[in-house]
Amino acid sequence: MDQLIYLYGLIPTPAAAQKSFPSFQGFDGESELYTIPINNVTAVVCRLDPDEYSEETIKEKIDNDMEWLQGKAFHHHETMVKLYKEYPVIPLKFCTIYKNEQSMYDKIQASEEKIEQTFESLEGNEEWNLKIYCDDEKLKHDVSKNNYEIEAKKKEISALTPGRRFFEMKKIDELVEEELEKEKNRVCEKLHEKLKEFSVKAEIKRNWSRDITGLKENMAWNSVFLLPVAKVDSFLDEVKRLEKERGQNGWRFEASGPWPAYHFSSFS
Repeated sequence: MDQLIYLYGLIPTPAAAQKSFPSFQGFDGESELYTIPINNVTAVVCRLDPDEYSEETIKEKIDNDMEWLQGKAFHHHETMVKLYKEYPVIPLKFCTIYKNEQSMYDKIQASEEKIEQTFESLEGNEEWNLKIYCDDEKLKHDVSKNNYEIEAKKKEISALTPGRRFFEMKKIDELVEEELEKEKNRVCEKLHEKLKEFSVKAEIKRNWSRDITGLKENMAWNSVFLLPVAKVDSFLDEVKRLEKERGQNGWRFEASGPWPAYHFSSFS
């Protein structure tokens, strides 16, 4: 039976030919990565045992073995970061696996024109991530204080009996939460549009929970930008300026990169 092929990423064949390929440990911890030239595209792969890494086995691991998943996902990410430091690269999604070299070869060859266009679109650009965090309690105080409707309701219920006041205050708390989310989205959308001016492309991602970030602040915004290299410093300067401007109101900005262009290159 043919060995499975784990595809990490794609690099332009001319770039791959300029230097010898470094030694990288494979997905199974035993094999090594190697390259397969396919015309103007070179695939970075490793071999996997078809019994140990069958589709059913991997699905079982992903669904039920968090330690395995975290370790393998970290390996994939770290490998892509190392490749990105050496070559222009289109990163593939975690666990992109083909039943043999020929099936992968056919897929890449059929998509070669699109892949080459993607390399062209990435040339001279870098992917950067921006996460925006917010101190909800601090912002909630400001929202409540500066919202006419909320302040009017507070005055309205001040003369009520304690029992009635308790239930009306719960309604106000719900209103404050709604206004808080509106304010966070309003501010972040405005900041995103401002920072998009530096980018070739930009995307909005799903926010991470505090269980994932391990932070006390809530993530209010999560976005990625494809930036021309010449504009990266200006982008980062603007992020710093915005944080200085809004930091006293409970906002914090976290820019990171450059990263392999997961969000601005596609190959399935």
